[in-house]
Amino acid sequence: MVVWEEYVSDETMGTIAPIIVYWIYAGVNQFLSPSLDKYRLHTLDEEHEKNVIPITTVVKGVLLQQLLQILITQLGFFITSYTEETSRPTVQPSVPIQILQILIAMFIFDTCQYFVHRYMHHNKFLYRHVHSHHHRLVVPYAVGALYNHPVEVVSDMLGGAAAFFGSGMTPRTSVWLFCLITVKAVDDHSGLRLPGNLFHVLFKNNGAYHDVHHQVNGVKYNYSQPFFTFWDRVMGTHMPYNVMKRPGGGLEVRMMKKRS
Repeated sequence: MVVWEEYVSDETMGTIAPIIVYWIYAGVNQFLSPSLDKYRLHTLDEEHEKNVIPITTVVKGVLLQQLLQILITQLGFFITSYTEETSRPTVQPSVPIQILQILIAMFIFDTCQYFVHRYMHHNKFLYRHVHSHHHRLVVPYAVGALYNHPVEVVSDMLGGAAAFFGSGMTPRTSVWLFCLITVKAVDDHSGLRLPGNLFHVLFKNNGAYHDVHHQVNGVKYNYSQPFFTFWDRVMGTHMPYNVMKRPGGGLEVRMMKKRS
């Protein structure tokens, strides 16, 4: 039993929970970021100088994406007939099985993200008219994690659907998966490297790893997101880096020369 069971369906919770989690986690990171200079990967001056769009435009773009996300998710649940009155109650698997399903889904989602993301960069038309929207944030920050062209909503949702169906999870398990994906995406774009951050401990693919990809000289590397670095390593697009202390205070991600 879960806390929302008596109030909303698992399908509805899977739609709204990631959005709520996004604004809570991103909002906290955004609020604290200016006061955490020694843990920032970029200075506030860099953020203001290098990013070509104001935060108000970013927020509007994210809200539009989330509106489309709600519509597509609900349509998907309707098509798969989870809301049919004649359907039997879904039997929830054991916790170990759910954890295994989430791990499988993470890998499937990463696989979809890598190849779609890489193609978005290599196809000049798609990069110029679609994916370049996200790279307007040369210095990423938390609330801009989901700032994308609306077309990218579809590709992201397809990746989520592949992870959902490919892992065999129930809608209830998917709530945890999609909230995890959301929090991880925000963390990777927060521009903060806080001590004790479990995401930095558990995953090689983290905020510093993704920061390389947002750098002007790093856009052809580190496509993998949001969990593993597997596909970058297999496909030869992995860019190693060092996190250094910035002379004026704070941190800096410096790319290393790739070994031949």
